[in-house]
Amino acid sequence: MKRRLARELAIQSLYHIAMNQVAPAESISMVLEEASTEREQPVPKEELEEITPYLGTLVEGTIGRLDEIDSLLQRYLKGWKMDRLSRVDLQILRLAVYEMIFHGEVPPKVAINEAIELAKWYGTEESGRFVNGVLGKMFNELDEIKAHLHT
Repeated sequence: MKRRLARELAIQSLYHIAMNQVAPAESISMVLEEASTEREQPVPKEELEEITPYLGTLVEGTIGRLDEIDSLLQRYLKGWKMDRLSRVDLQILRLAVYEMIFHGEVPPKVAINEAIELAKWYGTEESGRFVNGVLGKMFNELDEIKAHLHT
């Protein structure tokens, strides 16, 4: 459950970075502060301290690979353009692609399932199915994608 919280906060941080053009460290700090004070049920500081390293890895890793991630996404967004996506769905997709392809610490199916759950929670009625469709296509070609990236 703690990784889910880290992913949730990573989505918020990525959204904040995209909307406000701030540095990852500044965004992470703001998101952690909000999680500890401005939620209906604030997250205990000990729990936030425990997930902060993973949160940092997710956000900084996604931002660090953003061009590669967006290039991959564009290939799998059949009939969609990046600028037409919901900003929330886009951040969820970016994080999932980072976890599936570049991070490698969790199985790709876990990254996809987590992305679908986040999309259902934070996105529109259609977000879960949309995210599943895009990431499912990518998963089916994952070996090819990874081989192409390493050549």
